[in-house]
Amino acid sequence: MNTNFEKNNIATIKGVVNSSPEFSHSVLGEGFYNLTVKVDRLSSEADYLPVTISERLLGDLKVGEEVAFCGQFRSYNKMVENKSKLMLTMFVRERLNPETTDEINKISLIGYICKEPIFRTTPFGREISDILIAVNRAYNKSDYLPCIAWGRNARFASSLAVGEKVELTGRIQSRNYTKKLSETNTETRTAYEISISSLSLADTGEEHTVPIVEDYNDNTGEDYYSFNG
Repeated sequence: MNTNFEKNNIATIKGVVNSSPEFSHSVLGEGFYNLTVKVDRLSSEADYLPVTISERLLGDLKVGEEVAFCGQFRSYNKMVENKSKLMLTMFVRERLNPETTDEINKISLIGYICKEPIFRTTPFGREISDILIAVNRAYNKSDYLPCIAWGRNARFASSLAVGEKVELTGRIQSRNYTKKLSETNTETRTAYEISISSLSLADTGEEHTVPIVEDYNDNTGEDYYSFNG
């Protein structure tokens, strides 16, 4: 794999296995499993993050075991009830020693603005921008990652144009919200996004292909993009 693509998307998380591994799929005879890792925040809350890991790295992981992973935050489309839904997951490339891993939850991305940023203000006056970043991957693939910026970063993000190349750091977070299914029925769902801590324009001297936003199938809108507030 081109190492430039590996540098575009680097994520590290440390936490506790929160769900038993479930088989997802296989590639060239190698099985991959999905599980959830509970990652503590600095506050008393925690993020519950989806993880995909190969059987080669899985070992005999059990619920409650402390783990540390390094890899990439990726997106893929999955058909659910005849609709294409954007799914997000931490794809593990390496298992780390949790006792010697300092980073609890950190991600660094280099990608492109692929939808016009949405700037909004909360009822308490807090400024927020929702942006969608397309990150190139090998084999002409791209990951479409929803991000949220606050305050000064939000104001800067709101000025960015589609196609601009940016570099950011932050953390992966989970967030529960209520989805209105009908006039009388609601459902609690979970969205995943990157909370931005630093954001800047990236060096444009390197040649890259800007991913086409039409490749991003978001028929569920608010399910995986943080526009629902």
